[in-house]
Amino acid sequence: MLTLEQIHAAKRRISPYIFETPIIRLNGLDHLLGCHVYIKAENMQKTNSFKLRGALNKMLSTPLEQLQKGVVAASSGNHGKGVAYAAKLLNSKATIVLPDSAPTVKVEGIRALGAEVVQCKLTERHVLTERLSRDHGYCNIHPYDDYDIMAGQGTVGLEIVAQLPDVDTIVVPIGGGGLLSGIATAVKSIAPRIKIIGVEPAAVSRYTKSLEAGERLLLAEHKSLADALLTLQPGERNFPIVQELVDEVVSVDEALIQRGMKTLLSEGKIIAEPSSSIGIGADILLSLISLTI
Repeated sequence: MLTLEQIHAAKRRISPYIFETPIIRLNGLDHLLGCHVYIKAENMQKTNSFKLRGALNKMLSTPLEQLQKGVVAASSGNHGKGVAYAAKLLNSKATIVLPDSAPTVKVEGIRALGAEVVQCKLTERHVLTERLSRDHGYCNIHPYDDYDIMAGQGTVGLEIVAQLPDVDTIVVPIGGGGLLSGIATAVKSIAPRIKIIGVEPAAVSRYTKSLEAGERLLLAEHKSLADALLTLQPGERNFPIVQELVDEVVSVDEALIQRGMKTLLSEGKIIAEPSSSIGIGADILLSLISLTI
């Protein structure tokens, strides 16, 4: 299992290379959501995503001789950009496997960092990544199902608790579960009173359905505005952490994901991709539910 000590070690390891991103107060959303609203602005991270934290922690924990053989990573875009950035920093060759549906801006952003991009069907990403790792000796930097990755993402939780000691609820987007596992471990270890809510697109509600079933389910492929959250099965190492530590998982439909993104822009003046704006969509959903009870 992941521990708080591992997350603190990750923070010491990656701090020289990342930004401690700000928490921003969004007064304009209070009336809509019925609470004081803050965001942790990881879109201001060096690669515009929290994914850099996990990628750096994994690669800084990997022997140099292994990194010199090169790294490979399956990604929807943000993890790949984080791995490409870390590889450039550490003088390692990076190959990033992306789905054919990956946004052009993410593909070009990864290439601009010097990484090779290979594209395939969404469902084939991990199979192709494993093959490249096996055939070329590359180190596979998994996007979520790895304790070093989770520990890196968990540093977000350490920062939130330090920056906002009175926080009572943290809403976290879910793909494979790396960010949620890391934040839940960090936060619940420090302040068990804080409620952790995971949010995922209803089109690919792999955690909602798996938690109901009590086991990891593999879902069929579906499209969503939240293109970074389309993993089809919970991570093997992530799932038990979410089962134990996460208070609630909420599925958000496409209309509310879009509304969350528009609300964040119009009321909060923050531009963010749908996969991170899903948290605002979930808060809108939860506020609507509370009004009807």
